[in-house]
Amino acid sequence: MRRPTAAELRAAYGRPVPDIIAPGLRVLFCGINPGLYSAAVGHHFARPGNRFWPVLHASGFTPRLYSPEEDRHLPALGLGITNIVERATAGASELSAEELRAGVRRLEAKLRRFRPGVLAVLGIGAFRTAFGRRDAVPGAQAEPVAGASVWLLPNPSGLNAHYRPSELAALFRELRESALGPG
Repeated sequence: MRRPTAAELRAAYGRPVPDIIAPGLRVLFCGINPGLYSAAVGHHFARPGNRFWPVLHASGFTPRLYSPEEDRHLPALGLGITNIVERATAGASELSAEELRAGVRRLEAKLRRFRPGVLAVLGIGAFRTAFGRRDAVPGAQAEPVAGASVWLLPNPSGLNAHYRPSELAALFRELRESALGPG
C-alpha cells in the first residue's frame, strides 16, 4: 500500500472509512474512529504499527495475515468492521464524550439492521465513556447492545503500550472461541 502524503493526511480529517458490514456477521469489530492514515487510504486499521491485522491472525480469526487492503474480504469469514464515530481524526482524544455517545446511537441502528452475533468494541476508555459503563473491563460484557452480545477489547493501536501483542492475541482468541468455537 502506498503511504499517503502529508497533504493527503490533512485532507483526510473528518472523512469516514466505509463500514465492512453485512447481515448476520458472527463478529462486528468496532473501532473508536478512523485515524487519518486509514481515512487517507480508505481501509481500516491501515497505519503501519497498528496491531489489528496481526492480532486477528494470531488469535485464529483469519487463516493467514491479511493486509488492510483486504478488509473487504472479512464478511466471507463472518467478520466486519465499523466505528463508534465515523469521522477521522489524528487521535481519539479529539472526540468529545457527547460525540462518542451520539456514535453509540448510530451504532445501535446498525446493529438492529445487520444483526451481528457479537459486537467487539476495541477501546476500553472510549467504551466506558460512550456506553456509560465506567467499570467495564476487557472481556464479555453482561448487557447486550441492540440484540448483540458485547465484548470489550483493548485498542490495537501501536500507541497502546498497555498491552503486548501476545496479550492482545490472547484476549482476541477468547472472543473467537466464544463466538466461533475452538479451533
